[in-house]
Amino acid sequence: MANRQKIDSNETGAAYAEELSLGVLPVTPIWKPLEPNSYDDFGGELTLLARNPINSSRQRKKGVITDLDASGGFNQDFTQSNLQDLLQGVMFADFRNKPSATVTEVTATGFEVADANIFAIGNIVFASGFTNPGNNGMKIVTAINGSPETEVAAAGLVVEGAPPAGAKITLVGVVAGSGDLTVDVSGTLPKIVSTTLNFGTLGLIAGEWIFVGGDAGNSFPDAVNNGFKRISLVDGDEITIDLSQTTMVADGGSPANDVHIFFGRVLKNELGPLIKRRSYQLERQLGAPDPAQPNNVQSEYLVGAVANEFTLNIEQADKINADISFVAINNEQRTAAQNVKIGTRAALVETDAFNTSSDFAMLRMNIIDPSNENPDPLFAYLTDLSFTINNNVSPNKAVAVLGAFDVTAGTFEVSAEATAYFSTIEAVQAVRNNANVEINAAVVKENAGFIIDLPLIALGDGRLEIEQDEPITLPLSMDAATAVKINPRTDYTALWVFFDYLPNLATPV
Repeated sequence: MANRQKIDSNETGAAYAEELSLGVLPVTPIWKPLEPNSYDDFGGELTLLARNPINSSRQRKKGVITDLDASGGFNQDFTQSNLQDLLQGVMFADFRNKPSATVTEVTATGFEVADANIFAIGNIVFASGFTNPGNNGMKIVTAINGSPETEVAAAGLVVEGAPPAGAKITLVGVVAGSGDLTVDVSGTLPKIVSTTLNFGTLGLIAGEWIFVGGDAGNSFPDAVNNGFKRISLVDGDEITIDLSQTTMVADGGSPANDVHIFFGRVLKNELGPLIKRRSYQLERQLGAPDPAQPNNVQSEYLVGAVANEFTLNIEQADKINADISFVAINNEQRTAAQNVKIGTRAALVETDAFNTSSDFAMLRMNIIDPSNENPDPLFAYLTDLSFTINNNVSPNKAVAVLGAFDVTAGTFEVSAEATAYFSTIEAVQAVRNNANVEINAAVVKENAGFIIDLPLIALGDGRLEIEQDEPITLPLSMDAATAVKINPRTDYTALWVFFDYLPNLATPV
């Protein structure tokens, strides 16, 4: 049968696999699916130089291919899970993960894992990937059993002898017993203090955001002591809070119920040996040209692709989406006879998009006040907001190489743009005074969510826009910088926290 005369865009697909080293895939790569809304210059751009000698015919001679620039990008809706892995490449860093364990069996009393001692009594774990719905979700560890200790005991489980391969439990929080926690506001910044917990054993760091308070009354009686809090210092049995959704008040240990504290996985730009460059191969499938062989798909690849620029787009009455681009050392094409590259093809995890109207639990920009955990915000509302991370990646060219033999990452630049509704002149003065400002956003949906935090920014632009019959707006540009001058422990420019589980209390109202 003859090949088709055309192939529609809806027949295409995209995936990526992390490389073992630049340009080299593992023996069995894992191809993870993408959900592109659109592409941006995906492929290789060839440079053609024609021969143009001086001659009486006044004609040029056939040219030659002298260079190849391989690059590409795509726009994709931002969900809880679909870009987390690639964000490690954007940030040149690994997630600072909390303990997690694959589960080999679920008994009536607990989860069977290789080593249960990575968890402790009173830990809150999030179980996922199990066939029986009752085994998924938030669970509280009641005991560590076995000899050797392999059972993480929890209530409400259903026997599941052979869970799916991806079934696991992950540490997402901790329970403080009734009356165990106090809130001390006698110092410059408030502290949450425990008589039994050692916060230093939970993997918490300065700059990390936590959520204080659980459902069913497992929270502080005064609501202002619950909610999203940013940690300034972890010191054994106490944590100092330098940013809070609300101004905290003293509590001498009044909670009659347990208090739940939730935390997530942290991703920030790291220093020194913790900086990690990842490279990928990006695959774009281009359909099957022969209708009689629908599984023989032609494709193209970006090889040795390093994440260059990432932009998180937040527009009013819209979905949150992201643009991500890569600089690669080469690109390849494969015919339908060659088919796509070998490897394990991961299934797409279906998750809903975040919407910008009802999924924001927190969105604030304020002048930094080292002695106030809840400074007045500069604005009440924004009409749009975008965060951009740029690694300034450039290809390394050489004689005898078509394309590039390597890439070089430049300065890690983080910026943002926003348009705010004007209400007070202090916002305009903050631009002129080159004030120390911070911006952070928390997004929550279906008991999960994320926070992005820029702990130190400088504001630019700031010229008021006044139009007839319209509210006054203030366009702002923002350049982020390391916040080490604010707190020597916050020596980074941007930080993400992804929460695998959050209580209903965290859901925006």
